[in-house]
Amino acid sequence: MSRLHDMGGRFGDGPVVPEPEDVIFHADWHPRAMALTVATGAVGAFNLDMSRHARESLSPKDYMRFSYYEKWLGGLANVLTQVGVVTREELAGTVDPTPSPLAERKLNADRVAGVLAKGGPVDRPSDVAPVFAAGDLVVARRFADNADVSGGHTRLPSYAAGARGRILRLHGTHVFPDSNAHGGGEAPEPLYAVVFAAAELWAHPEHPHDEVVVDMWQSYLTAAT
Repeated sequence: MSRLHDMGGRFGDGPVVPEPEDVIFHADWHPRAMALTVATGAVGAFNLDMSRHARESLSPKDYMRFSYYEKWLGGLANVLTQVGVVTREELAGTVDPTPSPLAERKLNADRVAGVLAKGGPVDRPSDVAPVFAAGDLVVARRFADNADVSGGHTRLPSYAAGARGRILRLHGTHVFPDSNAHGGGEAPEPLYAVVFAAAELWAHPEHPHDEVVVDMWQSYLTAAT
């Protein structure tokens, strides 16, 4: 299954044009979209990986025409209806909304600063032992797909699938998004920084001696032979 959102390293999309660092939002409703997403996430009905998968699951037509925060709102509507927090009819305004028992857990304004300062760390203890060390040669899984859920969420980018790289460092054990996005639990496993030569990733790189560092979970990798 092709993944429309998996655009990293893809040709034909034009140059990346950096914006001034002081430009965060381009419209008045953008910060409201972000605030709504963060506030509803606090009720605990979905997790970060489920939210990402919901955005990725937008129809190709919508994904390509939506702006960044339109994708956020579209994904939020998807995940809220999928987990039963709201109904499509409530979102469309065709029925009166029903008060949710989760409403008391929403993120109110007086809690925002503390919650954002705390962050959302995803490192976890795990019984899964690292099998690679710095300097080991590895090969990324040949296909950038979820090994357990057809069409499911994965953080393995297509441009690195099947590529040969070198372990730079171990980040520790972290929540495995391929599982967490689909109700399979956090299933933490070792996460590595893997170095790939640009010439390994693309047939005609502009700078063939450049290197790309990609964070990859252990189950994405096998030892190079």
